[in-house]
Amino acid sequence: MAGHSQFKNIMHKKGKQDAIRSKVFSKLAREITVAAKMGMPDPNMNPRLRLAVLAARAENMPKDNIERAIKKAAGGDSENYDEIRYEGYAPGGIALIVEALTDNRNRTASEVRSYFTKAGGALAETGAVSFMFDHVGEIEFDAKAASEDAMMEAAIEAGADDVASSAEGHVVTTSLEGFAEVAKALEAKFGEPKKSKLVWRPQNTVAVDDETGEKILKLVGNLEENDDVQNVYANFEISDALMAKLGG
Repeated sequence: MAGHSQFKNIMHKKGKQDAIRSKVFSKLAREITVAAKMGMPDPNMNPRLRLAVLAARAENMPKDNIERAIKKAAGGDSENYDEIRYEGYAPGGIALIVEALTDNRNRTASEVRSYFTKAGGALAETGAVSFMFDHVGEIEFDAKAASEDAMMEAAIEAGADDVASSAEGHVVTTSLEGFAEVAKALEAKFGEPKKSKLVWRPQNTVAVDDETGEKILKLVGNLEENDDVQNVYANFEISDALMAKLGG
């Protein structure tokens, strides 16, 4: 189980849906506000804001909430957030990357460090584990958007690195540098994607036993519950038995 999407699903199933939904919307609004402040408050003129809006739509965030976050940034009355990337080790030596947007660096650093320490892990210097991941773009389309061959052909023509197609849909991988252009080309051909985002993808994954897996999942859950944490990525795999036990 690589990356973070699957264990995020587990955490969502174990938590209270309404509370989780509210927290997700809050984090999405924060990213929209930061993106809008960094460039034009128009998604068509601001690639990062476009990504943030697409992510919000993918989570069914109300249009009013999205527009409110953009207007808040344009009005200059929003908080100033710093982007911080934390890197560290979870139990079993598993590598974690934590992306945060915070208005108080000291508070966030203290809280993130506390989560790692209590879990039996440790924070490390920036760059300590990111070399084990590739920072890439991922563009997801529903299966009905195109056939496997059509998506592959269009993705290659646009300059993508890879395409993985299944019954659930298509995931197009791009380089960091080519992400915006590939996303724009595919959207013009197939319509708005299901998701479009930059991720840290582990180059290799490490299998862990069930006891260690539960400890890592608890750490990831605590991190994702933090208001300042936007994304968590890891390079571990858990057994099918543990996945079934946790409802994944």
